[in-house]
Amino acid sequence: MRVLGIDCGSQVTGYGVIDTDGTRHKLVETGVIRTEPSEALPRRLLVIGDRLKEIIAELAPDEAAVEDTFHNVNARSALRLTHVRGVVLYVAAQAGLPCGEYAPAAVKRAVVGNGRAEKEQVEWMVRVLLGLTQPVRPLDASDALAVAICHAANTAVVGVSR
Repeated sequence: MRVLGIDCGSQVTGYGVIDTDGTRHKLVETGVIRTEPSEALPRRLLVIGDRLKEIIAELAPDEAAVEDTFHNVNARSALRLTHVRGVVLYVAAQAGLPCGEYAPAAVKRAVVGNGRAEKEQVEWMVRVLLGLTQPVRPLDASDALAVAICHAANTAVVGVSR
């Protein structure tokens, strides 16, 4: 199964694609979608959506996974993040991809074994689980891979495709 993991952000959205059998994972591609902070939010959402469509067309994932939003102290940032998630979920649905949604603590627990792990710990375990020798940067990209690995682990436990 090929899984597209997405770490939503209004300025930097990470993506990571892995091939997996549920327990063994292989990196296909990872990267980030950057938007200009000076651009209006609708334009940034369009850039994210268009690039995500290209990634899906090029890499042909079977399923997608996205992190749930967490309660942010800054309401404006939380609202922007919710808009990005909406675009991501829409593009995935439009492409016919089942899309899992996971709490940040669940992603960290699936990858590190600790729901309160730091981003650097997550990145290190992503490297270990994917057999990579170089750090995955930026951390938005490693977070997206962590979301994909979490989805693969949950799909394997359930034993069915979501």
